[in-house]
Amino acid sequence: MDETIFSNEEIEEQLELVSPEDEYEEIDSDEVDRVVSALEDIVGTIDSENIQLILEEASNQIYLLVYAEDEEEDTPYEEAA
Repeated sequence: MDETIFSNEEIEEQLELVSPEDEYEEIDSDEVDRVVSALEDIVGTIDSENIQLILEEASNQIYLLVYAEDEEEDTPYEEAA
């Protein structure tokens, strides 16, 4: 099996390339929910704390692709006096 291992720097560079601010792809919340759920299931089977943290961070980033905008809209706007 050909497994490629990426360094943290390489992963961060790739994540920067797919920044939510620059992304125009419409992402379905159902798809995000499925992926987050799958990652949570995988985390439950992993013994390594480092891998768990990486997968949890990935899950959080995927969640924010759809729900970050919703949370911002739910925040009441307070105008400075």
